[in-house]
Amino acid sequence: MRMLSLILVLATPAVAEVCPAAPDHAAAQARIIADLSSARTSAEASVLTQGLWRLWTDAPDATAKTMLDDGMALLSGGRPAIAVQRFDALVAYCPDYAEGYNQRAFAQYLQLDFAAALVDLDAALAINPQHVAALSGKALTLIGLGRDAEA
Repeated sequence: MRMLSLILVLATPAVAEVCPAAPDHAAAQARIIADLSSARTSAEASVLTQGLWRLWTDAPDATAKTMLDDGMALLSGGRPAIAVQRFDALVAYCPDYAEGYNQRAFAQYLQLDFAAALVDLDAALAINPQHVAALSGKALTLIGLGRDAEA
């Protein structure tokens, strides 16, 4: 496990440049969310939801996209602790990119670190208040913290 972490750190691109601004998908996101409210079937809602994920995972640049993809692959592979490290790097590089916080929160949630997840979900929502996945993640995290009424 320590060797894999070392490999990930060494494989991380040297980040000398500054992360550019995340693409502004607010209008497209608002249209999809509006369309979701009138979706007639679960299949239609699924297609729309996939559209939201495409927007949210549209990283600011190739370096950020690599960090995001690597972290998400680690999550899919059942390695949330290592994924947190990858998302730490993403958040440090792109502090204004909501999905970095959202994915790190998910990794923390999977480790039952609800307090840390809540901090990251609040950061994601401060950047993108309409991030539906972060909103639902926050509700689940609050339930995990025993704050059902707030959820």
